Parts: sequence; structure tokens; C-alpha cells
Amino acid sequence: MRLHVDQRHERVLELVRQRGTLRVSDLADELGVSTVTVRRDVETLAEQGRLRRVHGSVLGPAAGGVREPALAGARDAEGLVVGMVVPTLDYSFGEIVQGAREALEARGGRLVLGLSGYVAEGDEEQAGRLVASGVDGLLLTPGWTPAPGCGARIAERAVPLVLVERLAPPGSQAAELDRVRTDSAQGAAMAVRHLAALGHGSVALVLQETAHAGQLRSGYAAAVEALGLAPAPGSPYTAPPELPEAERVDVTVRHVRGLVEEHGVHAVLMHGDELAVMVVSRLKALGLRVPEDLAVVVHDDQAAGLADPPLTAVAAPKRAVGEAAVALLLERVAAGGASSPRRHVDLLPSLRVRSSCGAAYGA
Repeated sequence: MRLHVDQRHERVLELVRQRGTLRVSDLADELGVSTVTVRRDVETLAEQGRLRRVHGSVLGPAAGGVREPALAGARDAEGLVVGMVVPTLDYSFGEIVQGAREALEARGGRLVLGLSGYVAEGDEEQAGRLVASGVDGLLLTPGWTPAPGCGARIAERAVPLVLVERLAPPGSQAAELDRVRTDSAQGAAMAVRHLAALGHGSVALVLQETAHAGQLRSGYAAAVEALGLAPAPGSPYTAPPELPEAERVDVTVRHVRGLVEEHGVHAVLMHGDELAVMVVSRLKALGLRVPEDLAVVVHDDQAAGLADPPLTAVAAPKRAVGEAAVALLLERVAAGGASSPRRHVDLLPSLRVRSSCGAAYGA
């Protein structure tokens, strides 16, 4: 039978009197409730001076019932286990996971990882496995590209869940979840504005079809319109995802070369930097110089700084995304299911200027 909160408080005090010191997780097992519920009970009783909490353990009150001052820097996720599902540890995901892990461990919690591998149903399988193992919450980067109906079953998980680096379509169940992501649309706009400031009257967009492509298109289009730039023929251009990598690079090189030689477009924003590094290398072999003939900015910054020449890049705040996702999840866990507005948190990327843009165009 579920105990009333006052009865539960008395039971907590009775167990502490009997055993002297108890871990919060042991109390949760003893009472048959969640660790989140016990933490709230312990905090209330500690505020009343009826017991003490030290690093995940509960002790009797100080002598004379005098309340001890709170420990400075006491950790707020002691004993919490958070599951995190990502498609892979390649690309930006490794740094996002690292940021989440460090933020959680600094608060006394632990991160458990699941890799979906971009396999159909992999997100739900990994999320289900982690929930069944007893995690207190989930951080989830689905493998899906945003589309109506995506993530419906994931949104129904019984533990707090935060989407990471994904934008669910308005109206979908997943869109009603807490979310932390990079504002890639603003990143695209930053790149276009930088190129326009260098004197380029037309800027092309070359994409790969990823979960960020929609944001990049919208940010690019908004910036082109706001700045009054001339439309670049064929932009935005999407490298055909169905082609093998070598052929995809070939057709992208032909497209970009045509922009320069046939249409007089001398600036391009490319996504992502692995494709950009290969395309720039091929263009140089064909006699097109970067930045003299073509100014290049890339979205994402995995290897852009290692290219020849080093490529200016829009860089996502990867570790900060992981840290912010943990902070948002811990707020939701601490609320214990209490109704409060969901939050969508967007972090701005930064523009790392290197030599692939050159001086002001025409100078």
C-alpha cells in the first residue's frame, strides 16, 4: 500500500534511527518508491532539521537537533543514472556525449550509453533497454531525420526525456518534449552574412541531406533575402545521397565549378566539412583557387582546420549542448513529474574564421 507523504517521512526517520546511516537508494528500495521521491522527502526533512544528508547518504540530526549548514557545492545528482542514446560516436556526437558525461559526473551521477547505429527501430530498442535497466532519465538523439510521425513511441517513455540535436516537426508528439540543440539556421545565416560583408553579392549553398539540412536551408534563405543578395543558380544544392561517395563528390565538384565559371558565383557555404575538404582539393586540381576564385565556409568543424587551405567553419558548441541537455534533464527529474512548461533550448554556434574566405572580394 502506498504511504501518505507524512507516513513516508515518519518511516524514513524510523529507519535512520534504527540504522544510523542509510543511502538514498537503499531508502528508495525499502519504501518501494523512486529515488527522486526519496530525495524530495530527505530534502524536506533536512530543511526541518530532522535529519542530515551527506553525499547521497542520510544521517540522524546533529546533536541537540540543531540544523547544520548545507555543504557548499553539494552535488545535485548523487546516485542518478542517465541513459543516452546516439546514432554513433562519430561526427559531433562524441563531443556531445563527453560534455554530458562530464556534466553529470560533476554532479554525482553516471551516464550509460546506447548506440542506435542509424538502424530502423534502433532508437526505440536502445531507449527501451535503458529504461528497463532502471535509468532515471534519457537523453536522446534519434537517428531519424525530422518528419511527421517521428518519435511517437519514444515520446511516451515513462522517464523524463530530453531530445538532443534534433528538431521534431510541430504537431508531433516528439515536438512536445524538452529539447536542446544547436541553432543551425542561425549558423547558416552567420556564414552568409560573413561572406556578404567580404563583398560577395551572391552566395551558394551546397548540402548533404542530414538532420540539420532543413535548418540550414531556412537560415540561408532568410539571410539571402534580408541582405538582398542575388540568388545563386541551383541553390540550395543537395549532393545526391543515393550515390556512392566518390560519385557524390564528382557531381558536387561539377556543380560548384559551374557556379564559378558559368554563373560568376564566388562564395559558397558547404555542409559538412568532410565533403568540403574533398571538393576543395578536387577544385584546386582543376585550377580553381581557394580563396582567390572561391570563398568557402563550411558547416561543422570536424576537420575544416586541417584542410589546405584551412576552411572557415560554423562550429556547433558540442560539449555545451551535452552539458545543457544534462542540466535540463536534471531539472525535469527533480520536478518529479510536476507539471511545468516544456523547454526548447537553442545554443548559438560560432564562426571560426580561417584563410578560405580571403580578403574582401575584389580588393
